[in-house]
Amino acid sequence: MYDLWKNNRNFAAASRKIMKKKILIVDDEQDICEILSFNLENEGYEVDTANSAEEALAKLSPQHTLILLDVMMGGMSGYRMAEKLRKEGNAVPVIFLTAKDTENDMLTGFSVGGDDYISKPFSLKEVSARVKAVLKRSSEPEDKTGAHLSTSGFSIDFNTKELLIGSNQIQLTRTEFEILALLAKNPGQVFPREEIISRIWKESPYITERTVDVHITRLRKKLGDRATLISSRTGYGYRFNKEEL
Repeated sequence: MYDLWKNNRNFAAASRKIMKKKILIVDDEQDICEILSFNLENEGYEVDTANSAEEALAKLSPQHTLILLDVMMGGMSGYRMAEKLRKEGNAVPVIFLTAKDTENDMLTGFSVGGDDYISKPFSLKEVSARVKAVLKRSSEPEDKTGAHLSTSGFSIDFNTKELLIGSNQIQLTRTEFEILALLAKNPGQVFPREEIISRIWKESPYITERTVDVHITRLRKKLGDRATLISSRTGYGYRFNKEEL
């Protein structure tokens, strides 16, 4: 009986270990790596660290469910590393850690496939909240209820998450596509920034209206000549102009 109890206990412990989320922290400041690693491990995560993008790429495995990535490092920058991963088809969520917090910096981070952006100095509570929010979003089942919106030279497939303009497939980040899908599935409806945040980022407590504007700006840029499909109403929010198709 004792052996059976012991085996069951060991199996349960092994199962909990398998289910742990594995995070890769990439920062050239060893102190930051150690502080973040200590606190995230205390919250039940499994953590690896790297002090350069090159070391991180060598360590990165399919078991990693999130990367906390410093932007300014010697050698390859965090932006370059994220861009490389996305071009290779690696969709692992990335949260940038950086002392740079201008709108252009945020645009750059999101344009290379970042999922969130935390400015230094940061609180450990903020990091924890954002990690939980991004992991929750990335693990949610995709909505398969939609079909597609298609007209001459423009097509959104809500199932495969693809946008085609002419014969070109437009590469959108997950967040960009989610915003486009929300607006396109409700043409003409004006969505306040607060509602976009509640629908796209849900339980993340640190997303601001400025973050929405940054994503919309980037999305419009990728739409090119079709940028007028998304318009803003000052003081209200954003809408999808189906009549522009």
